[in-house]
Amino acid sequence: GQLPAGVVLDISGAADQLDATREALSGNFVVSLILCYLLLVAIFTHWGYPFVIMTIVPLGVAGGIGGLVLLNLLTRQPFDMISMLGFLILLGTVVNNPILIVHQALTNRREGMAAAEAVSDAVRSRLRPIAMTTITTVCGLAPLVLIPGEGTELYRGVGAIVLFGLLGTAIITVTFLPALTATVLGMSERRGHR
Repeated sequence: GQLPAGVVLDISGAADQLDATREALSGNFVVSLILCYLLLVAIFTHWGYPFVIMTIVPLGVAGGIGGLVLLNLLTRQPFDMISMLGFLILLGTVVNNPILIVHQALTNRREGMAAAEAVSDAVRSRLRPIAMTTITTVCGLAPLVLIPGEGTELYRGVGAIVLFGLLGTAIITVTFLPALTATVLGMSERRGHR
């Protein structure tokens, strides 16, 4: 059962193409992260505030993985190439709600509000749009993820990753993100007084 010296085995065919596709998707995710960050830098004209928004991305990925695990408790859903595309889609959608809060908090700060008050007002004024976009997206994806049927098997993994990732980040956006934003704005406020 042992291979003689000088004999090398190599995987080719469909398995080799699968590895190449996986590597390409990993590279695409990194490029997407960089492009998303640079776009946020251009929008906010600041290098720091986009980092606050980008803290949501790993939490969204964790929510997507958790959703895939939950889906596997109900039905068998493999983590295939199409499911991996869900993380690219998720990257673009999970930053939308944090942008609303951070932008409104910065606008409130420019109007003279204290950091904590600016963030509190931002959450209060942006909670309704965040809830509306999250609920409509969840209701749109729920049939794909939760109701088995012809054609849903192929895209159920993508749907689960986006659905649960978005749900998780919506909760984090109205709890953790305001605290982080208030802390960052408070630090810049104290630095400004010095």
